Amino acid sequence: MKRTLGVCYYPEHWPEDMWASDAAQMVATGLTWVRIGEFGWSRMEPQPGKFTWDWLDKAIDVLGNAGLKIILGTPTATPPRWMINKHPDMLAVDAEGRPRKFGSRRHYDFSHQGYREECRRIARLMGERYGQNPHIAAWQIDNEYDCHDTTLSYSDTARRGFQDWLAQRYQSTDALNRAWGNVFWSMEYDDFDQIDLPNLTVTEPNHPHVLAFRRYSSDQVVAFNKVQVDVLRQHTDAALIHNYMGRITSFDHWKVGADLDIASWDSYPIGFLSDRLEGDTAFKQAYLRQGHPDMQAFHHDLYRAVGKGRMWVMEQQPGPVNWAPYNPAPLPGMARLWAWEAFAHGAETVCYFRWRQAPFAQEQMHAGLLRPDSAPAPALAEASQVAEEIDALPPSGTAQAKAALIFDYESAWGWDAQPQGADFDMFRLAFATYGALRRAGLNVDILPPDTTDLGAYKLVMAPGLMTLSAALRQALSDFEGIALLGPRTDTKTDELAIPIPMGPDLPGCDITVALTESIPPQDQVALENGGCFRHWFEHLEGDAPVHLRSASGQPAIMGSANIRYLAGWPDDATFDQIIAGLCAACDLPVLPLPEGLRIRDTDTHRFVFNYAAHTQMWNGTEIPAAGVYWEPLT
Repeated sequence: MKRTLGVCYYPEHWPEDMWASDAAQMVATGLTWVRIGEFGWSRMEPQPGKFTWDWLDKAIDVLGNAGLKIILGTPTATPPRWMINKHPDMLAVDAEGRPRKFGSRRHYDFSHQGYREECRRIARLMGERYGQNPHIAAWQIDNEYDCHDTTLSYSDTARRGFQDWLAQRYQSTDALNRAWGNVFWSMEYDDFDQIDLPNLTVTEPNHPHVLAFRRYSSDQVVAFNKVQVDVLRQHTDAALIHNYMGRITSFDHWKVGADLDIASWDSYPIGFLSDRLEGDTAFKQAYLRQGHPDMQAFHHDLYRAVGKGRMWVMEQQPGPVNWAPYNPAPLPGMARLWAWEAFAHGAETVCYFRWRQAPFAQEQMHAGLLRPDSAPAPALAEASQVAEEIDALPPSGTAQAKAALIFDYESAWGWDAQPQGADFDMFRLAFATYGALRRAGLNVDILPPDTTDLGAYKLVMAPGLMTLSAALRQALSDFEGIALLGPRTDTKTDELAIPIPMGPDLPGCDITVALTESIPPQDQVALENGGCFRHWFEHLEGDAPVHLRSASGQPAIMGSANIRYLAGWPDDATFDQIIAGLCAACDLPVLPLPEGLRIRDTDTHRFVFNYAAHTQMWNGTEIPAAGVYWEPLT
């Protein structure tokens, strides 16, 4: 499949007489796709039941006739003001009990059945009108689930829905009380109607109560998405997509993705570095205008898996954003590098956000490919360069990785409910593991927690999985490579209780986590090789062989030849040493990379990306700052 570029466009923001020239310039730039419609509900239906489709009809005709393929978004992330009058209880409520008011976006509660029906209605009407339109080549469902922390709502609607969900899951309050351990602190219930949401308690709520609410809330996102998917399937054969975000774990993307055709995500490398990633001052300064060298790759690999092999970038940062604490401009070349990195990880399409910078409202400081006065912004030339390079470089598939990382959203909820350490975070642990694999020059596949077959891999990492699924446990039993599990893997039941016998229950390994420590930032556990664990350390017992010890002699890695358990959270240098040793043991070549340099192999080419702010050498080739280089694989 040919790689393509696109852009996000808002015809309702601009006079109609600009649309044709905009479309022509998009085509001249080398763009194939244009996304429209996802925030346009107030212009489609300005009053309940009164529709003004003419502007959208014209925009679709103008853009499509210019040769662009259209991604049409359902506008359900921005319900118009009249919707609040019609459904005043549809607004989400935060954990402090405060309704989230109208005046921006994503002001709805996923649990609200009335609003869900309104979404079904507008999706049906759009499907009936545009489902067979030849210019509409894909549909986007809603926009950025959980943006602005909107998965969890503590409303009366959510409370009633949660009670019903609990009744269906547990069937009796006796079963629920046993599962949650409610005998502790006299928390037992006699009726499901007694169960409130786990907020505003005097001290921390019971952890399985929190986990159950997280499961319920995720199920609401899945159901909300499926309502629109099901109705659009009746009217179109075009691909259905949602645009996920970076470092969002509040709902199960695997389950949402099961109902869609393609997973896309919105990539804002510089914004994420400032707003969503840990790192010391020196590190963040070094990558201030490039973004973290592994953040984009992690999500490309994750969403390629969520999309069952199909992944897009629906929004690619082209310049400064408006929403991070600080918003520097990218280094020249980064808009090109980010696009090529996405393609090297299997992206079919990369769409820049947005075509023209808006001169009004909340995102007016968010750069586009054009300035507000329609003059070219710096990224326009880079997008055009990528388009030319696409035509010169034939498509290449995504090479089969030999290393895999298992990622589980339910584990993220479990550790959010019971972190046991102020800086323990499931995403952060998984990302640290991924970064170590990537610094070793490895392609990485990210797999779901119910994976049934690991036969394609030599090395599998499973950090922080709360409990192992039966499918994964069997896959590990059959696995012939090396699997490194932990820390904090298979140490709880699916109700966040400590199992008896205590975990982990790993195939062919006698290992028990006997004691767990969370480690404050100023401390560490030294290892015999000079490395260290930070954040987390588990005291292991058992008869399994010890592969690495702490400086004091405690087991740091235990297990069989091919199933091993990691007892702590290594710092980056230690992780690099561990990965190098594992790769040597399973005959997996390692390419230790200079700081800031990353590689990705496709079926035909090796791509080299220089995230550093200075020139670096690769196999005798000089790669400039923010530069991309590729060479055929021999």
